[in-house]
Amino acid sequence: MVNLTSWIFSSPLLATEAQAETGSLVLAGVLLSLVVIYLAAKLVGELCARINLPSVLGELVGGVVVGISAFNLLIFPDSSGAFHSLILDFLQTTAGLTPEALPSVGSSISEVISLLSELGVIILLFEIGLESDLKELIRVGPQAAVVAIVGVAVPFVAGTTGLILLFGVPAIPAIFAGAALTATSIGITAKVLAELQRLSSREGQIIIGAAVLDDVLGIIVLAVVASLAKTGEIQVGNIIYLVVGASVFLIGSIFLGRLLSPYFVALVDRLQTRGNLLLPALIFAFVLSYIGAVIHLEAILGAFAAGLILAETDKQRELEEQILPIADMLVPIFFIVVGARTDVSVLNPFVPSNQEGLIIASFLVIVAILGKVVTGLGVFGQPGINRLAIGVGMIPRGEVGLVFAGVGATTGILDKSLNAAIIVMVIITTFIAPPLLRIVFDKADEKLEEAKP
Repeated sequence: MVNLTSWIFSSPLLATEAQAETGSLVLAGVLLSLVVIYLAAKLVGELCARINLPSVLGELVGGVVVGISAFNLLIFPDSSGAFHSLILDFLQTTAGLTPEALPSVGSSISEVISLLSELGVIILLFEIGLESDLKELIRVGPQAAVVAIVGVAVPFVAGTTGLILLFGVPAIPAIFAGAALTATSIGITAKVLAELQRLSSREGQIIIGAAVLDDVLGIIVLAVVASLAKTGEIQVGNIIYLVVGASVFLIGSIFLGRLLSPYFVALVDRLQTRGNLLLPALIFAFVLSYIGAVIHLEAILGAFAAGLILAETDKQRELEEQILPIADMLVPIFFIVVGARTDVSVLNPFVPSNQEGLIIASFLVIVAILGKVVTGLGVFGQPGINRLAIGVGMIPRGEVGLVFAGVGATTGILDKSLNAAIIVMVIITTFIAPPLLRIVFDKADEKLEEAKP
């Protein structure tokens, strides 16, 4: 005999109604999350701007305030996969969210916000590409390559060797932690340079070029150490694929894009509806981002390449103005989410389990800072250039460093203290780089003013 109650609640009609109700709760949660994100970004960003600090630092701090370290407003899964958030509590109180539906609704809201965050950094790198000068990037290419290689090799070797010799860390975890030191967050550095109006300077172009190469090298290093951790051996074929793929993608897309850009301009001039420039440009950026993602590189590399290509057209200025409102809407989500996901409780020295990690972290922070600052010494043939600014611009690890920590934790390569040490290193380098970069540039300007007759 069929259970009538089971039959009723399993009927397609009620299932559809339940899905619709869950969908409305997810939408409500996403909207509340965006309210929190924009308030935090604007309030703390404005405060930083008023005390002469980069607003991106305010967005990172705002993310920490509303994230897992403080008020726990935004929705992210904890280490056990459970969801605890004031927004979810609010939905339970005001919108009838049931305990049974909480995991699926929390997961969906978290995925949407994370996706918007990724879209935000794609738009940011597209905007940075538009503001960059391809000819200047090509001109400083050799210097940028040297800076990138030094910025990967020095912290990797120093970090790995120090962990093995000074702290007795086993080889594979030490190699992984050393690899985490190689990263550079192009998103954070680029935003600060744009705010300081230094993006088109010689220093800015070398930093951006080196950060892009650092991103590619970082992906390769991550693939190598992850392979080493899983199989105990390095898969040479995978390394060759990544190196060749990255080179072909970046060089090929820019070369083909420059050939096809006149046709893009001709098409845009023929379109008569709204968004005749913006939408084709976004299609182009998203196609290159998609290619970058599916060949196991970064989507942001494709977006940056698209911006570089379109910056060579006579639509550059108009497109730059049209992309700004979209960047203002999406980019803060990325920086708030980076801060919100950062657990600063690992900095608490009164927690016994943190103490070993903090000792190792102190070493990693020193290597992380000095290992990037020395990259400025790799710049050649550029008299009068601010080498210290270039080194400081390479310091922040940001979301890239957190990716390394996340991979290390999920694969079991890193123990708790070493994982905490990497997170501390990421936090400190991410938060000190923006004000340091401003100070270094301001000091250089003061010296120039004093040198004038």
